[in-house]
Amino acid sequence: MNRSEAPKLKQTEHISIIAPKISSKFPVPFYYMKEVPNATSRLELYFNAGTIHGKIGLASVVSGLLLSGTKDMNSTEIHTKLDNLGAYTDVSIVHESVIITLYGLNDHLTEISSLYINSLSNTDFKQNEIDELLADRKQKLKINFEKVSFLAQREFTKNLFFKSKYGRVIEEQDYDFLTREEIIDFHTAHYLKGLYKVVLVGDFSESKVVKMQDLLSPLCVAKFPSFPNKLMNKAGRFSVPKERALQTAIRIGRIMFTRRHPDYIPFVILNTILGDYFGSRLMSNLREEKGYTYGINSMISEHLNTGYFFIATEVAAEHKESALKEICLELKKLQTELVESNELELVKNYLLGQLLKSADGPYAMTDLFVHLQNYGQDIDYYNQYIHEINEISAEKLLLCAKKYLNWDDLTIVTAG
Repeated sequence: MNRSEAPKLKQTEHISIIAPKISSKFPVPFYYMKEVPNATSRLELYFNAGTIHGKIGLASVVSGLLLSGTKDMNSTEIHTKLDNLGAYTDVSIVHESVIITLYGLNDHLTEISSLYINSLSNTDFKQNEIDELLADRKQKLKINFEKVSFLAQREFTKNLFFKSKYGRVIEEQDYDFLTREEIIDFHTAHYLKGLYKVVLVGDFSESKVVKMQDLLSPLCVAKFPSFPNKLMNKAGRFSVPKERALQTAIRIGRIMFTRRHPDYIPFVILNTILGDYFGSRLMSNLREEKGYTYGINSMISEHLNTGYFFIATEVAAEHKESALKEICLELKKLQTELVESNELELVKNYLLGQLLKSADGPYAMTDLFVHLQNYGQDIDYYNQYIHEINEISAEKLLLCAKKYLNWDDLTIVTAG
């Protein structure tokens, strides 16, 4: 090998992703990748228990109490046992779901899972544990109300998901109206019969898969949940005043679509040019040239039946109007000027590199596959993704920008 010569560059045209298996003997989707060449495992449990369910704040409170203790073990004892097994656990809550993730060594995964599921299934919700959590949540909410980023996100959420459960935001007094009975009822409905997807990765035998299924099957939903698919943002400008704030938080966006939509991939490319990597137009303008902000990003996010696009930044209070003007200008440029070939080629290479990076290892490959299953797509989607990136034209991006980046269609929020 001549190390004085750089390796030749090759255009990415295809990616081979190892797909996990799908169990046909389980009442809900059960994806598993076994014979993974390391000693760790990961189990993900998806429950139909997100924030759109129940009273405002109820889903979040219940998710925070899942390991608060049973009749036989208190919270400290449960966490100590999990620590002794080398387990790492995480509970994340989104609009539609609660995702419980368990990490551990292959040899201990069954024991970790059994301990966790037993604790979750038999949580007795002691009143003192409830009171302690509610007090903590109220205190954190008071602190967050002092942050312009939090205020902007709340107002943005309300108007982005206008007149829908996705747009609900918590107030301090909402915690005062949550009762132990409601917490128990929510737990029964959304956890004891709320499991709707399982993802398992590790180096284990088929018999361990069967054991895991036996452990989890009593928690499965009787019918796969359905979610709204017709959401509409309230366009216009909204302001949240905050006295003596040194910064103004800005959130701008609109309801879009999921990856099932034919314009999804072109919009991903367009969004990357606009603000989804460090060399993007928004970063170059507002950070590098104007010095208005430390950072600004534009992003695409998806729910199961809908998606949205948004821009987020914080700027010095005196630059609020100038920043909004520059953001609007960058959107209009994309609607009126063709993207130059060198910039488009750079973004294409960046996106292809990010895809290759996101497929590195069994955990990552499983995540890519399972995410596609949410939208009824197979693994070949990523080769279609590569093809569309390689073939995209500046003219198509211009049409996409004209269609989806109209300033008058956006929800624009400032707080500060």
